[in-house]
Amino acid sequence: MSLTDKAIAQIRELIQSGVLAPGSKLPPEPQLAVQLGLSRNLMREAVKSLAVARVLEIRRGDGTYVTSLQPDLLLGGLGGAVELLQGDTGTLLDLMEVRRLFEPVASALAATRIDKQGLAEVKEHLDAMRAARDDAELLNRHDAAFHRAVIAATGNGTLVTLLEGISGQTLRARIWRGLVDGDAAGRTLAEHEAIYQALAAGDGPLAEAAALLHVSNTEGWLRDHLGAGGIRPPLPLQE
Repeated sequence: MSLTDKAIAQIRELIQSGVLAPGSKLPPEPQLAVQLGLSRNLMREAVKSLAVARVLEIRRGDGTYVTSLQPDLLLGGLGGAVELLQGDTGTLLDLMEVRRLFEPVASALAATRIDKQGLAEVKEHLDAMRAARDDAELLNRHDAAFHRAVIAATGNGTLVTLLEGISGQTLRARIWRGLVDGDAAGRTLAEHEAIYQALAAGDGPLAEAAALLHVSNTEGWLRDHLGAGGIRPPLPLQE
């Protein structure tokens, strides 16, 4: 561990222990450096690193504050990090696998928590998918919005941010599937209809099964058509 990493760990410990609560202002840099036994240069580097990670916020002329530490803030950079992963087919399939592990369970939870407004939003995106069935790109964008609305219905901000960061990076591959598979739109609409009906019934196990079938079918198609001997995508796999 470098000296800077140790300095970061010390500040993080102050936050985790509650000495520095969300929204609180850090002591002046010289004071905090002495308190932690650090040089001012190390303190400055540690603060900059934690600001990049959205743990701290540097307000020019005012000081440095602990952020809200909410999931959408701290995990919001996940999508950007996923974008930097090497865009080979193995990485894409890994992301699809992670989506398959998380999304069905999240859909089950949504079925037990969704309210009338949330259900109406899911229905709105489903209707938009039907209207766009002949436009692969537009259909898949409404598809992504459908799933965002389902996950949002869980009320779990951490889950929403994690899945958004992961599944958003598979959108381009799903559009590609729609372009080369003439039957994809019909199957996709039927699978989303099944998810919606399970949500409307408040049936968690059914929602989980419907979501698992949908994500597994997409993943299975991609595994069959990528790699050696498979169809090569005519466009980038990731947005």
